[in-house]
Amino acid sequence: MSVVKHFILESIKKNEIDEFLQKELIRAGYGGVNMSKTPLGTHIVIYAMRPGLVIGRGGVTIRDLAKILEEKFQVPNPQISVSEMEFPELNAYVVASRIASALQRGIHFRRSGYWALNRVMEAGALGVEITISGKLRTDRSRYEKFKAGYLPKCGYPALKYTRKAEVHVQLKPGVLGVKVKIMPPDAEFPDRIKTVESVPEEETEKEALEDTTKEELKETGEEEAAK
Repeated sequence: MSVVKHFILESIKKNEIDEFLQKELIRAGYGGVNMSKTPLGTHIVIYAMRPGLVIGRGGVTIRDLAKILEEKFQVPNPQISVSEMEFPELNAYVVASRIASALQRGIHFRRSGYWALNRVMEAGALGVEITISGKLRTDRSRYEKFKAGYLPKCGYPALKYTRKAEVHVQLKPGVLGVKVKIMPPDAEFPDRIKTVESVPEEETEKEALEDTTKEELKETGEEEAAK
């Protein structure tokens, strides 16, 4: 097997596992998965809003998940750990799932989009873009975007820091798609300007006076030592 084919198959497997966990852990507030291979097997970190529902009573749920991942997806010796999300509003999948849930409850798409937009920006995100597409008002499909803040579309920072998620929801008119892109507050940009706090003049004068007194004491000490 070539190296390119190997990585393609690994990416497909990871996406299949991600979709499976989305359906299984929807009540736990699933927010994503991170997989890494170790000498002992495969370390899997599941991010969720309610870790207790992922673990289950006595660890039953997490053991069942490990068994399914090993048998169905051929994951060697899966070691699952659960991590609670500190800021769910900065997780793209959680935001998209909340919008989809609001649309299912009959809330207008514009109200759902602006509500989620404000929540994400209040959580400290640098930028966010929400796209809702499908048969929104008429039989003809269209899309509407809700944007705020700074969100670059290309370049290294966009590829490294942008968090993306896409969720579909089935309604009577048809299937609606919800895409969310979030730029987290810890993102670094090469062209970002950093401001330096100005020091009051009184403090600078005081520091200068202290420096001069130190130099004078040093000179007098040297002269006395020479005598």
